[in-house]
Amino acid sequence: MQKRWLQVVGSTMLVVALAACSSNSSSTDSSTSSSSASSGGKTKIVYWTPDRHDAEFMQSKVDEFNKTNKDNIEVDMNVMGDNYPQAVDIAFASKQAPDVLQIDDFETYVKKGYLTPINDYMSDEMKQTFKDVIIDHKNEIDGKIYTLPNTGQTWRLIYNEDLFKQAGISAPPKTLDEMVQDAKKITDMGKAQGIYGFASPLKGVSGFGRPANTVGPAGVTTGVDGYNYVTGEFDFSMYKDIALAMRQMMTDGSMLPGVESLDIDPLRAQFAQGKIGMYFNHSGEPGVYKDQFPTQVKWAAAPPPTKDGKIVGAVQVIGGSYIGISADSPNKDAAWKFMNYVYSTDLQTKYYENGYGVSLIPTVLEHATKPTIPGIAGFLPRKYDALYPANPLSATESQVEGPKWTEDFVKYVLTGGDVDGIINDLNTRYNAALKQARDSGLTTIKADPSFSSAKLEGKLSKDE
Repeated sequence: MQKRWLQVVGSTMLVVALAACSSNSSSTDSSTSSSSASSGGKTKIVYWTPDRHDAEFMQSKVDEFNKTNKDNIEVDMNVMGDNYPQAVDIAFASKQAPDVLQIDDFETYVKKGYLTPINDYMSDEMKQTFKDVIIDHKNEIDGKIYTLPNTGQTWRLIYNEDLFKQAGISAPPKTLDEMVQDAKKITDMGKAQGIYGFASPLKGVSGFGRPANTVGPAGVTTGVDGYNYVTGEFDFSMYKDIALAMRQMMTDGSMLPGVESLDIDPLRAQFAQGKIGMYFNHSGEPGVYKDQFPTQVKWAAAPPPTKDGKIVGAVQVIGGSYIGISADSPNKDAAWKFMNYVYSTDLQTKYYENGYGVSLIPTVLEHATKPTIPGIAGFLPRKYDALYPANPLSATESQVEGPKWTEDFVKYVLTGGDVDGIINDLNTRYNAALKQARDSGLTTIKADPSFSSAKLEGKLSKDE
C-alpha cells in the first residue's frame, strides 16, 4: 500500500512539474515542458529529447532553425532526464505532450496513439532516400510510417589506453577471461590512486543491458534482447557468459566501488579523469568526451570480447526510430517542417561528421567525410555491426510479472547466486508474458526459423 501511495505521489509531482513548465519552459531545462501554442504571431513548437551527448550541437541547430525558417516557427528544445518514458506517458495523459518527441519505444508509442503518420508529409524524394532503411515495427506499422532513422549506435568495449600500457597490457581483450584478467591487472596497478579496471552504471536498468547486449549477441546467431528469433521465445542464456565475467570482476574487487548507485554520466566523469580501465557503451561517447566531459585521457573503442574470442553473430546497431510528431499536436504542419529540417541531409551530415552518431541515411554516407573526432574511429561500422529486425521485448515487458531481466542480472552481479536458476526463471516469466502480449494483440512478431544474425553482417560495412 505504501509503495502504491509513493507511486501516486511521484506521478502527481511529475504532473505538477509539467504544469509548471507549461507557463515557464526553457530550452535548457532538463525536466519537462509544455505543449505548443501560437502567440505573438509565432507558432510555438516544443521538442523533447532524452539525449544529452548531442545537446549542445542540437541546441545550436534549433537556434539556427528559429532564426532562419520563413514560417515564423519557434522551437523550444527540452533535454529530459532519466524519467523520460514516464514523463512522456504522463504528458500525454495530462494533455501536455510535446509537438515533436524522440521515440524510445516505437511499437508502444504507436499502440498508445501517441504518434502521427508522416506518409502524406514525405516528398517522393524523401521516400526514395529512406526506402531501404525503413524497418517494419521500428519505423512503420501496417504501412504507416511514423518515424525515420537518423543514426545508429554502434556498441563497443571502451578502454583507457594509458592505463592498459601502465598495467603492461598490450591490446584490448578478445575473450571474456582476458577482460577479467586485464581488469584485475589495472586494479592491482592503480587501486592506491583510486583506479579500477572495470565499471558499469548498475544503478539503472541499462547497467547490465549495455555490456550484455554488446557481448551476448556477438557470441550467438539466434538473437538479441534475450529474444530468440528462430524459436520465437525468450532465452536469456545468451547473457550467461557476460554475467559470470562481471560477477567475477566484482568478486575480484576490480569493479569501481559504488557501481550499484552509479549512473552513466558519473561513470563518464570518472573515466574522463582516468579512474576506470574499461566499460561498455555506444558511439555517442566521442561527442561526450569532446563536449560534455572533455578529457586528456587517451582512449579507444574495441570489438566486444566473447567467450572464445570470435564474433559469430552480429553486434546490434541500435537505431531505426528517432523523432516523430505527437498525435495531440495542434500544429502538426509546423511540427513537420521542423522534423523535416532535422532529417535534412545537411544537418544529418554535420551530425555524423561531428561524431555524434553513425549515420544510417544513404545520402549522408554518400556525401559525408568520415568523422575525425577523437575516439570515433573504433565506432565506425564494421562487418559484424548489424540492424536487427524488431522484436517483442517492449510488448512483453508490459505484461511480465516480477523483476525485469536487467534487474535480476544486476542483482546477480552485485551479490551472486544461481545464474542458471535466474535464467530459467526469466525464461519462464518472459515467455508467459510474451504469450499474453501476443494473445492481446500487443505484438504480432512471430518466430522466424530461417533467422541467423550472421546473415545480417556486412550490410552496413564490409570492413572486418
